Amino acid sequence: MPRKTTHPRRQRADRPVQPASCPCDLQRTYADCCGRFHRGEAAAPTAQGLMRSRYAAFVKRDEAYVLRTWHPRTRPPRVEFDPGTRWTGLEILDTSEGSAFHTTGTVTFRASYTGGTLHEHSRFERVDGAWVYVDGEFIE
Repeated sequence: MPRKTTHPRRQRADRPVQPASCPCDLQRTYADCCGRFHRGEAAAPTAQGLMRSRYAAFVKRDEAYVLRTWHPRTRPPRVEFDPGTRWTGLEILDTSEGSAFHTTGTVTFRASYTGGTLHEHSRFERVDGAWVYVDGEFIE
């Protein structure tokens, strides 16, 4: 009877796991970008930074962060995320003020999702030194 030869199994080389990119579209990892804001390790330094981090929070369905960064006078009791909504991209169209030297600012953005877009002009203010979302006007 012929002898059966066995060959060692080839093992696939482990590929390094690429860190997840941030949904806010700044070409950084989530952990080094908006993730640090969501974890409470830092506060967004500008109104645009807060806008980007809130978008990422909607993508991640982080209700606590969305509520924590909403102005107390306009904050709803809770945020309900539509489980069917899949956010696919953020485009900042315009900003006004909203830097470290301002107390108010605006950001106009377009957020894409499967099946459509949300176009909004948002207002931001500083409360106790931190940027918060006040409200927004939808643009058609």
